[in-house]
Amino acid sequence: MTKRLLIIEDDLSLNQMLQLHFEDEGFEVAAASSCSEGLELLERMAFDLILLDQQLPDGTGLELLQQIDTRDPGPAVIMMTGQHDLELAIQAIKEGAADFVHKPIKTAELQIVVDRLLANRRLSRAVEALRPAAQDDFSSRDLIGRSDAMLQVSKGIARCASSNATVLITGESGTGKEVVARLIHTHSELSGPFVAVNCAAIVDTLLESELFGHEKGAFTGAVGKKPGKFELAQDGTLFLDEIGELARPLQAKLLRALQERVFERVGGTQQISSNARIIAATNKDLFAEVANGHFREDLAYRLKVISIHLPPLRERREDIPLLAHALTHRIAFKIHKPALPLTDGALAALQGHSWPGNVRELENLLTQALVQATGNALTPDLFPLQGADLSPALPPAAQDDTETTKSLEQVEAEHIQRVLNQTGGHKGKSCAILGISRPALDRKIKKFNLTVPKTP
Repeated sequence: MTKRLLIIEDDLSLNQMLQLHFEDEGFEVAAASSCSEGLELLERMAFDLILLDQQLPDGTGLELLQQIDTRDPGPAVIMMTGQHDLELAIQAIKEGAADFVHKPIKTAELQIVVDRLLANRRLSRAVEALRPAAQDDFSSRDLIGRSDAMLQVSKGIARCASSNATVLITGESGTGKEVVARLIHTHSELSGPFVAVNCAAIVDTLLESELFGHEKGAFTGAVGKKPGKFELAQDGTLFLDEIGELARPLQAKLLRALQERVFERVGGTQQISSNARIIAATNKDLFAEVANGHFREDLAYRLKVISIHLPPLRERREDIPLLAHALTHRIAFKIHKPALPLTDGALAALQGHSWPGNVRELENLLTQALVQATGNALTPDLFPLQGADLSPALPPAAQDDTETTKSLEQVEAEHIQRVLNQTGGHKGKSCAILGISRPALDRKIKKFNLTVPKTP
């Protein structure tokens, strides 16, 4: 698999020398000459490795390093500097740099550092994958729930797994659509990888390249040939999340790829074939989008060969105790804390909540509760639920349908506003809770005219 390298260096001769060297070594290389250019590239694509100069025209490498998430599977960062400053080296390592090299750069020595870093990261991932399953009982992606609704979902997964037909998964945000897609892939006989792309998280101008790839020089910043998700998913599954957000021009190209199983990279003329199985997901009614002119009818039918609908959590409240128990153990393992039981009052509060954010919201609240807990159980005061009904949960058919009269967009807007309020307007934390990218959050804030509290 091609490795991606980002070079951030304002010395153009050194920048070009490094580009040529690592392209010869099989890397896909992108280059920037300033902090701002580097950040722009980091927002557009993921990298395995970054070579970062300390002195840049609009800031320092150390300042930029503080904005880069270097935790695995994030990029490994090698700092480059002409200064032999021990304090700077120590600070860079503390901020997450994997190594530190001095100028003048000797490519042979730098290559040794790069090879060692990438080998160490592969080894650490292999060790993580071999961790005994007994230590992580709840890290599996199996569906959790015994309600009739989830039984129907399980049956749908079994039917889909035995076929290579295109699948459309529908349901509100946070219900677990990607979990279902991964289960279909896992239980199929496909030998290739599961490749996911969020159509709402990437701007339209870059999404075509993300899906179909591009040739060198196809546009500014296209410093090398890049395979798209369709190519990467050969013999496997391509999961297109938030397919309802796909722009009309791209819908036509996707339809052709689905019908004829061929496509071209951006800026290319060669036809490339793909046998990837397509699974799409959306929180929208695609045929309502067809009616208002936002989505192609022929593409909607092409995607909905087989369909699975995931019910919102408020319609399967009887699953909440089982979900809460499983999620609590999984979260506790991740944060290295004991898995505390939930009191009857806490379970009643959870079952009385309307759950606009569904399972994702439940997992977030349980994480907060485990972090903040000081006793030997999770109590109702650890769950900041607004307007929770503490009466025993009613069966779905007997519940008042007041909550369901809200539109999906209204529920989504209220949930995003609640998360923004909880984080004090911190967009990074809000994105982590909501499970969306920063550009997607900004679009939704603008779309719903939401208020972003100012962080004190």
